[in-house]
Amino acid sequence: MNVLFISSEVAPFSKTGGLGDVAGALPAALASLGHDVKVITPRYRDLRGAERLQPTGQSLLLRFPFGELSGPILAARVSERLEVLFLENAFLFGNRHGLYGDAGGAFADNHRRFAYLSVGALQAAQRLRFIPDIIHANDWQTGLVPVALRRGFQTGPLAHAKSVFTIHNLAYQGQFPKDVMGELALPWDLFTAHDGLEFHDAVNFLKAGLVFSDALTTVSPTYAREIQTPEQGYGLDGLLRHRAHRLHGILNGVDTHEWNPEDDAFLPARYGLKDLAGKAVCKRELLARFGLEDSPAPVFGFVSRLAWQKGMDLLLEALPAALHADLRVVGVGSGEGPLEEGLLALQARYPKQVGVHLGFDPALSHLVEAGADFFLMPSRYEPCGLNQMYSLRYGTVPIVRATGGLVDTVEGGLDGNGILFEAFHKSALLAAIRRALALYADPSRLDEFRRRGMEKDFSWGASGRRYEALFHDLMAE
Repeated sequence: MNVLFISSEVAPFSKTGGLGDVAGALPAALASLGHDVKVITPRYRDLRGAERLQPTGQSLLLRFPFGELSGPILAARVSERLEVLFLENAFLFGNRHGLYGDAGGAFADNHRRFAYLSVGALQAAQRLRFIPDIIHANDWQTGLVPVALRRGFQTGPLAHAKSVFTIHNLAYQGQFPKDVMGELALPWDLFTAHDGLEFHDAVNFLKAGLVFSDALTTVSPTYAREIQTPEQGYGLDGLLRHRAHRLHGILNGVDTHEWNPEDDAFLPARYGLKDLAGKAVCKRELLARFGLEDSPAPVFGFVSRLAWQKGMDLLLEALPAALHADLRVVGVGSGEGPLEEGLLALQARYPKQVGVHLGFDPALSHLVEAGADFFLMPSRYEPCGLNQMYSLRYGTVPIVRATGGLVDTVEGGLDGNGILFEAFHKSALLAAIRRALALYADPSRLDEFRRRGMEKDFSWGASGRRYEALFHDLMAE
């Protein structure tokens, strides 16, 4: 089948989070299954790998009430069946740093920028004579794709394509004042609460995708259930319950080439399921990198955005009590200022037990996954999560809150591969850390936990086959 995949970021060219990882990996998995896939994304100013881009000889011309927008279509061939296409427009994407905003906040014209991506992607497919069977849009930035498909491209070569819309994080919805309806030439009959774009007297791009797509997916089975509740539905739970028969939770995969302890170039020693000896070497190097003395004490690590969603405030609340025990904590991340300051203060207070690196460092992130004994993920909510899967592959026992994709990947209990806690509370996290200390004191049982985690298959091959089956079902309707 032909699949058109539309995303506002695509690794390794552009990335701010998990969406970029998925948009880089899932199309590749589908192509490896024999499907022809084209990915469409903006050509940002700071695009990585820009030297790979080649002109297609085609360009876009879109007319909006506020003016005409145009730009060439560029391409990068990834494999025989996979091509990434880039929509270039100097005004919308090429004249600014950042994908969605800068230090001053979100860009004020994001509604125009991503309307151009949404409608332009459909026009680009036509210009390049690529007739998709499936059009797969992702998150609020492409929420207008199924609207345009239903209301603007309902005739012609795209008329028979089925649309799929994936929710990567329901908290980010792309809401704009209702006057953007006129700016984008959106018919006002679409501005309704029940079956349109209206949400609290504003335009909601994510809701557009939820209403007008043929199928909805999200990034784990548990998150698919959670977003149908008032607690995690962010005002859209009623709509999601109404469309529950069209909502599928498909767990994300991980890049098993980049994240493989047997041949990870970032590690001082490699290891695998049959021989874990190299993990001790990585632990010693990890402690040295953070300026901590080599010690037989357990090491707890984290690699995270320092954000409210990730529960970093809970971690800061619990760690002073946990550090009364003989343990070490090392972490890599950046984000909200108060959380960064809190971690630095914790490091200053416990210089022999705590090491913190503020910033993005891929090499150090790999070393934390390999060298730590336990990995901390106390998330308030977690649509899927990737680091817990990396941890399992690296024989590092994850300590996670029982939410979203963390529940779908980490198995608790005496015969599990990780440690789960339910309540988002200091006492619950401290109890989980005490369970980890008890596990560490029993080396044979710890080894069993590690090996059970390393045996799990979280490759994109399995996830790709789930999407393939969904696409086939849609085409058969």
